[in-house]
Amino acid sequence: MTNALLTDLLQSMGLLGIFLLIGVFLRAKVKIFQKTFIPASVIGGFLLLLLGPQVLDLIPCPAGWFDIYSLLPGIFIVPIVASVPLGLRIGIGKDSGSTNPEVFKNILPLIGIGLGTAMFQFAIGYGTHAAFGSQNLYDVFGIELAIGFVGGHGTAGTLGNILQELNLPYWEISQGVGITTATFGLVGGILIGIVMINWAARHGQTALLKKPADIPESIRVGYEKDIDKQPSVGRETTMSSSVDTFAFHAGLIFMVCLLSYLILSGAKALKIPVLGSISVWAYGMIVMFIVWGIMCKLHIDYLVDGNIKGKISGALTDFAVISAIASLPIKAVATYIVPILVMVIIGYIVTTFILFFCCKRLLKGYWFEQMIGTFGMCTGVFLTGVLLLRICDPDLESPALATYSLSYTITSVIYFAMLNLFIMLPIIHGALYTALVALGIGIIALLFAAITSRISFGKMFKGNSNKSNAVV
Repeated sequence: MTNALLTDLLQSMGLLGIFLLIGVFLRAKVKIFQKTFIPASVIGGFLLLLLGPQVLDLIPCPAGWFDIYSLLPGIFIVPIVASVPLGLRIGIGKDSGSTNPEVFKNILPLIGIGLGTAMFQFAIGYGTHAAFGSQNLYDVFGIELAIGFVGGHGTAGTLGNILQELNLPYWEISQGVGITTATFGLVGGILIGIVMINWAARHGQTALLKKPADIPESIRVGYEKDIDKQPSVGRETTMSSSVDTFAFHAGLIFMVCLLSYLILSGAKALKIPVLGSISVWAYGMIVMFIVWGIMCKLHIDYLVDGNIKGKISGALTDFAVISAIASLPIKAVATYIVPILVMVIIGYIVTTFILFFCCKRLLKGYWFEQMIGTFGMCTGVFLTGVLLLRICDPDLESPALATYSLSYTITSVIYFAMLNLFIMLPIIHGALYTALVALGIGIIALLFAAITSRISFGKMFKGNSNKSNAVV
């Protein structure tokens, strides 16, 4: 790589930075963006797409920059996914957000419900593919519903990365379709979530919210003006005289990325079956589990702060999202707009029904608050769930955030572990077969939720009321 190439990369990142800042400004000033809570990275990405060479061609920049943007999500997703196990703590106590063991009886049912919803989304996507099969859809069309809804914009880069590693020519189109479904999921999920919160508040289904709450201005505009109210980024686990805390955490993450690439290269060089076809980000997650486990065994886990790790992966996610949207192959994606709309609409309906029906009957205590958080996760990202939870529990008085956070972490690990399966199955056996497999796994996951609820609570909690919500 030459100096000119690195300079080109830095300049192209500068353009992304400009439009990310424009997105921050528009989010703070434009009411429609505030009401729909669209992230600045999504706003800036679509504006750059509109002004870029694919649409209006008004930005005087090299076209090669947008080729770089199409590749960045697949690169950034490796450290993003690899960072997930770092700092992971599963238990009861201060770190988990609650000291009441009863709260955690909801976690296993919630994991089953969340995972079952994701599997049904895979089934809907590939079922739509089978129904529209006469339109010559590419092999994995349909996976983008679950990628976009449960995974969000950043996970579309994972899909592009895997398909590119498999030398499949449609990787960029599939990544673009994933970005499209993620946008539908994010906006639609928030709007549907707010409607459900208003309904629940009026019908006494929320434990703490008696009437629809006014959303704090800081959440709407995207920043907090009062310095005293601005939250801390995290703990400084290392002294800057030795190494900056952000640099230390980033060093751990990048080290794991390198080890993952070396393991994958070795598996390919030795032609080891299966191991040579596993994606590098999957190795990243496995290696990070090992590294974090060693740190815990050596009692040096105090050097890691989950908030710091989260800020690093969050920053990478923002740039992965804006670059993926800016390079979206809009003309190619438009070709599939009808099946995209069909699977998105069915996805809204099925996701809402499963979560509402199952959470109401299988969770005990604060069922709606835990449901609305999981709904946000199943149509957007983790922070979407937190946002919806904050609307019906502004001060986070309920234990819902603790159960939602832990169930999300475990569900996301299982979700990423199964992602390769739903990429290879349609290529080998076709879309209909894959849809049936996903449907079967989804049913098993919901049965797991029902069984663990029965074991924990002794019966199904049909018709949970506001009174029962408060008993935990």
